[in-house]
Formats: sequence, C-alpha cells, structure tokens
Amino acid sequence: MKNNAQENGEQVTPRRLSKAERRHQLLDTALLIVREEGADRLTLGHLAARAGVSKPVAYDHFGTRSGLLIELYRWIDVERVNAFREVMTTGERSLEECARVLAAAYIHCAADKTDEFHAVGAALAGSEEKAQVFQELLDNSVQMFVSVLKPHSTLSAAELERRCIGLVGAGEALSAALVRGTFNEAEAAGVLASLIQGGLRSPPR
Repeated sequence: MKNNAQENGEQVTPRRLSKAERRHQLLDTALLIVREEGADRLTLGHLAARAGVSKPVAYDHFGTRSGLLIELYRWIDVERVNAFREVMTTGERSLEECARVLAAAYIHCAADKTDEFHAVGAALAGSEEKAQVFQELLDNSVQMFVSVLKPHSTLSAAELERRCIGLVGAGEALSAALVRGTFNEAEAAGVLASLIQGGLRSPPR
C-alpha cells in the first residue's frame, strides 16, 4: 500500500540513522562479513561497501582496522553474554541445573573454534589491544556469573563477586586444559559445574 507522499508523487527520503544506530548497523555488517567471507576480508573499505556508506563514515566510527576488530570482538561477547543472562534469569532453575547449564555454555565457548568470536580473536592475536579488552570481557563474565547465581546464593554481594571471580578463573584454566587436550568438553564442563555448586554452598570465611 502506498503512503500519501508516494500517491502525491513526492520522493520519500529515508530517515537518517543516528550515530548509535549507524554503529550498530556497521557492526552487524562486519559480523556478516566475518561469517560469510572470513576475518581477513574485514577491512574498513570493504565494510563501507557492504554497508552502503562512504569510507569516511566507517573510519569515523572505528579509526583503523584494528579498532574495528576490537569493537567487533567486544560487541560479539557482550551480545552473547547478555543473551545468555536473559535466558538464565527467566524462569526457575535449581542450583544444580543452573550450574550445569552455565558451565556447559562457558566451556563450549572455548571448545568451539569455528565461531565469529574466535575468528576475530585470531585476527587480533598478539595485539596489545586484545589483551586489554580480554580483561574487560572477563569482568563481564564475572558479572554474568553474579547475576545468574545470585538467586541461589546466601552470600553477601561482595563475597559472591569474589567467588565468581574465582569461578571464572577456573573456567579459563579448564578451557585452556581443554584446548591442550587434557579434558574433553563434557569433562571440563562437569568439573566447572561441580566447582560452581561447591563455591556457592561453602560458608564464607
């Protein structure tokens, strides 16, 4: 159905995206490029062409290819963590079930080397920026653990956060062991689930 402007022969001008909306569109397009063509094809010029914007627009948002990769790396992780948190905080689950699902999801991220997050991380290998943002992502994981486990905890907020820092550290160690072949995915997830349950049941010192 045509709108009034079209019926009157007037040209309809698309609404101009805000800077935040444009950034979201560019990151969506960047993710699509990595998924369809690989991280090596992700350049600011190619991103601009795929997104239908001029090169200066892409450069204005990210500055350099490394800046684009860092922002995409951060964005993928934040979107994934937020989606998981939303799922886990909906409905009632026992501590045992919550620990099992949380551990399985965390370990699976380390085991799956085929997704876009790992592809972008590989493109950033060795960069100082990656090391800095990786700590930020670990902090995000800690807060995700806190929000998911809080309904099952009688610990103080400060103590629960300290326990979750330890649990995320254990998850990283188990993920590294998984990559080395010390565990398979199910074994690593099982160990982490046990640590999560034990960490919440132990009385604070």
